[in-house]
Amino acid sequence: MIFPIRSKAKVLALALLVISAATWLYLSVGETEYGRSLGPVAPRFSPTASLLGDLESRLQEAEEENRKLRLQLGEVRNEEQGTGLGSEGENSSHCDHRSLTEKCELIHVAIVCAGHNSSRDVVTLVKSILFHRRNPLHLHLITDSVALRILGNLFNTWMVPSLQISFYNASKLKTDVAWIPNKHYSGIFGLLKLTLTKVLPSDLSKVIVLDTDITFATDIAELWAIFKKFTGQHVLGLVENQSDWYLGNLWKNHKPWPALGRGFNTGVILLLLDKLRMIGWEEMWRLTAERELMNMLSTSLADQDIFNAVIKSSPSLVYQLPCYWNVQLSDHTRSEQCYSELADLKVIHWNSPHKLRVKNKHVELFRTLYLTFLEYDGSLLRRELIGCPTDGEQQETRQEALSKLDEEDPCYDFRRESLASHRVHLSFLPHQTPPADPYDVTLVAQLSMDRLQMLELICRHWEGPMSLALYLSDAEAQQFLRYAQASEVLQSRTNVGYHVVYKEGQLYPVNLLRNVALKNAQTPYVFLSDIDFLPMYGLYESLKKSIAQLDSYRSPKALIVPAFETLRYRLSFPKSKAELLSMLDMGALYTFRYHVWEKGHAPTNYAKWRTAVTPYSVEWAPDFEPYVVVKRDCPEYDQRFLGFGWNKVSHIMELDAQVSRLVFLFNGSL
Repeated sequence: MIFPIRSKAKVLALALLVISAATWLYLSVGETEYGRSLGPVAPRFSPTASLLGDLESRLQEAEEENRKLRLQLGEVRNEEQGTGLGSEGENSSHCDHRSLTEKCELIHVAIVCAGHNSSRDVVTLVKSILFHRRNPLHLHLITDSVALRILGNLFNTWMVPSLQISFYNASKLKTDVAWIPNKHYSGIFGLLKLTLTKVLPSDLSKVIVLDTDITFATDIAELWAIFKKFTGQHVLGLVENQSDWYLGNLWKNHKPWPALGRGFNTGVILLLLDKLRMIGWEEMWRLTAERELMNMLSTSLADQDIFNAVIKSSPSLVYQLPCYWNVQLSDHTRSEQCYSELADLKVIHWNSPHKLRVKNKHVELFRTLYLTFLEYDGSLLRRELIGCPTDGEQQETRQEALSKLDEEDPCYDFRRESLASHRVHLSFLPHQTPPADPYDVTLVAQLSMDRLQMLELICRHWEGPMSLALYLSDAEAQQFLRYAQASEVLQSRTNVGYHVVYKEGQLYPVNLLRNVALKNAQTPYVFLSDIDFLPMYGLYESLKKSIAQLDSYRSPKALIVPAFETLRYRLSFPKSKAELLSMLDMGALYTFRYHVWEKGHAPTNYAKWRTAVTPYSVEWAPDFEPYVVVKRDCPEYDQRFLGFGWNKVSHIMELDAQVSRLVFLFNGSL
């Protein structure tokens, strides 16, 4: 009878187990019968010499048989590794420890990322990698200008130990692929993976390439270790496509690009860069694309079509990865064949926008895994790798500063939290840069989750640009995202920049938030406000006109906007100064904080404002904290102030010291 290699190994192992057990049983019985008393009435019995010799001979025969079986079993296992079967040939996730990545070996990962939404997806992917990893990582990010700004700032403030980041300008690569018509929703960026041998450093020999909609369920070092299994002409490691796309005939006139069988999915790729460069990869994929485009006219699946066309012509280039390294979640049941149990899962690929709603029987588990990393506190991933050298100078400096703090100091909590590093995700939602206008002004404010309901109201009152800093946890950031995407008011506004500052510590970093919003305003002037203030209707246009009028003055000045408050839950908003004065007289409105902190706005001189018809000068006084319009390059807020109190007073004091004086008061209202 002829057994497959893996079946043969199982039979040999079973035979070895049976013979070992039989030998043990035989010896046990022999010892009981011939060496021990069977009971108090049984006579003692001494074995004869011939019987002992017979037992010794049988024991030697059993040991020799065991030795032969062990040798055969070892040969079969070696044969499995040589043929690529066994753990890599089936759906078992058995790990060959002899092929694991070396401790502290640097793992390189390349990702193409463009735009606001893709930048958010990258963060979730990186979280899943960092959660499981035990090796240093080097991320190679091919980005557009939007993603570069977002991710550059995010990783700089994240400060994860043993994580290196390199950025590559995608705009310089567009000409290499712009000639290829592409129907895929990823657009031109979906073709840039073809150019990695050109853009990545020439001394980089291998890299793992990932789509942004990937979630890892295991240590990426296991995937990196598969490079050691490449032999011969292998230069690409890919998982077979789990849909029927490349088989064709999915609908009338469906004609896919050529592929080897079901084709391969390029959401996870192992690229052996040095060999690819040697065989002339750039020329190879270009000639293939040019030839196929004569018949296909355009790609439907971006780079994946061209990769498969190349493999169709040269099958020896690809090393087929087990499909659990790219479980392509879809309605097609073939993806469920990638794992016999959930412990086998390695990588889940949400490889199209609708895959979170598929009918796969395990989709709830996959969705839970995805949402876990989506909402996972990224600060917890700042752990150092045990036994590996660290390159985190900032972390060491912070630890040194913390060690010097005196816990008996009454200001210990403030000093400690002033050393915290807050992750900052700029432009969390897509927004557009306002057109150039020398008198344009951006409303700048900060808020936390409990003020989220103010956003729609402010958008109705202020039609100009806004720069808002939101203090949120990772989970709250996703709640905000769902809220914003469900709001018609917020969705209709493209000139609002939302910048998420992730929670860290116990105290509210109010001035850090203000600085984040201030530095990311994109107009020449800024209106420094608070989120629970509603601007009067038309204030945006009025401020622009006032700024233009004051521009003739050469000395720098700050424009003060008077503030009012009400104790009523419902109030008809005043449409003019005359209406506002009437409501003040009737007690429906009050000058801001008049009953609580009169000194905060007393220098505004509301008595003079009632009758003023032109702007007038005011003098700074201690504790003055008005709401002002200033140039965007004004002094930043002092970030040592945390929590409530004096944070804005200190800023107004510095403004007054740097500008000529707080000279003009806008003739309007809040």
